[in-house]
Amino acid sequence: MANYPKPYIPTQPVLSLESFSSNRCGQQDIPSVLDVGSIKHVTSGRVAIALALKQMGIGKGDKVLIPAYHCPAMVEPVIWAEAVPIFYKIQSDTSVDLDDVQNKLDESTKLLIATHYFGFPQNLVKIRNFCDIHEIYLLEDCAHSFFGEFEGRPIGAYGDYAIASTMKFFPIYEGGCLVSGRNNIEQIELRSAGLAFEIKAALNTLERGLEYDRMGSLRKLFATPLKLKDYLWKSVKQGSPGENKKKIGPGASEGGFGFEADWLHKRSSFSSRWLTKLASKDRVIAGRRENYSALLEALAGLPGCRPLFPDLPSGVVPHVFPLIVDNSAEIFPTLKRSGVPVIRFGEFLWHGVNESVCSVSTRLSQNLLQFPCHQELKLKEKQWMIEQIRKTILSSME
Repeated sequence: MANYPKPYIPTQPVLSLESFSSNRCGQQDIPSVLDVGSIKHVTSGRVAIALALKQMGIGKGDKVLIPAYHCPAMVEPVIWAEAVPIFYKIQSDTSVDLDDVQNKLDESTKLLIATHYFGFPQNLVKIRNFCDIHEIYLLEDCAHSFFGEFEGRPIGAYGDYAIASTMKFFPIYEGGCLVSGRNNIEQIELRSAGLAFEIKAALNTLERGLEYDRMGSLRKLFATPLKLKDYLWKSVKQGSPGENKKKIGPGASEGGFGFEADWLHKRSSFSSRWLTKLASKDRVIAGRRENYSALLEALAGLPGCRPLFPDLPSGVVPHVFPLIVDNSAEIFPTLKRSGVPVIRFGEFLWHGVNESVCSVSTRLSQNLLQFPCHQELKLKEKQWMIEQIRKTILSSME
């Protein structure tokens, strides 16, 4: 793996003094998965998937339909449950190919996972009806779409269960949730991951905000506790034998794809839950829509590339700005070396998923780049990122 420099701009939202400031900007009220029903706050979306599988009684030999365009972290909980992942095709607009899904159904099929890619909802009415007709569960993967609605109902409300990733939308170290408006999940018991985890979650959140110069005059106030952080972690790890040395925080927050069963019944940290509750929802919605629109206007006409979603419908709160780039093999490393926070969701597909399984998925895996549009982007950062993207793409055409 190439050793790229740290991005000049934060890839995900970081804590700032403005994180709690309301900023409606005339935006419509858009609900979130927290408006669906019962909620369990866990440390990651993949943990929420595993809990949903347990709730549905899905286990050894049961088949789970998963989109061929995916992150391996979506598949890992299915393998952990000893179920069988079956990969289905998606259309060029990332919608579920229900004809292909139907061809893959048999008596062992128990669940369909539908992903709202990059914050743009699937046709939930159509998918819900399909699952009802064929008597299979529906799990809405809202990891990219914490906020959003479809035909007047929040995303997450159509599935038997839904999962989301709070750390993709709020300035926190870790966090995900399992929600359901159709089933009671109150009986799921969660417990604290311990004092070291709570401290790590809070300090890492502060550190990321300071790292990207978001905390202003509070920098001096937090300087001392952050200096103590490395000493604290070293002390905790030295006192923990064997594998426990690696478990102060979940791998999902450190960039790993694996599933860690030890985190299955661990509650999200107090700081993450507190920030998710108090951070301005209006600012998240307005900021992401505004930044997406700015990227769309600035990049839509570039040669050799095109936005995956050329429109931003009402009721959509994007996770990132996805851009299809024909010459991505050259452009991606150039952007990374320049410090541009470019992402490649689905860069590594599950083994065996190739052109014969879904040609659309393999093309997106190779050619789709994503750029941040989160609410914590500063104007000068957004302008710099747009300039770098335009310059890199235009130079590649010479």
